[in-house]
Amino acid sequence: MRRAVRAIIIKEDKILFMHRNKFGHEYDILVGGGIDIGETPEQALMREINEEVGVSVSEPRLVFVERAGEPYGDQLIFVCNYVDGEAQLNIDTPEFKIDKMGTNRYQPVWRRVDELANLPIRSPSIKRAILAGITNGFPQSPIDITNS
Repeated sequence: MRRAVRAIIIKEDKILFMHRNKFGHEYDILVGGGIDIGETPEQALMREINEEVGVSVSEPRLVFVERAGEPYGDQLIFVCNYVDGEAQLNIDTPEFKIDKMGTNRYQPVWRRVDELANLPIRSPSIKRAILAGITNGFPQSPIDITNS
């Protein structure tokens, strides 16, 4: 089964998302992507963050697992501390090339924590887990949020 990593990148009172406009359907997702053969989840996380948005993070900690089924597989979700960098699409990524075509758009965006409840975030389980983590603190050990 496929596995992917996702990052909850926190900067002050904001979280970094990738805003998608996929053929007219708009939503936000966490930055991340697939784990390549031979990579640890942590290596994949750092590579995906660098490739997609070019920011530096520290102290990634696995907090949630969502078993999303095919074709998405298991989503390993890490909370990270923002260090520096401007969030922008890297011109060498498939996302940048697809975005330039104009019908399937990618845009990194910082969302204020107080607006998350009203945003279309994929998936609903991830959205609920993030809101709970912000309110109650993120778990010290990973929690399975599938169907939560």
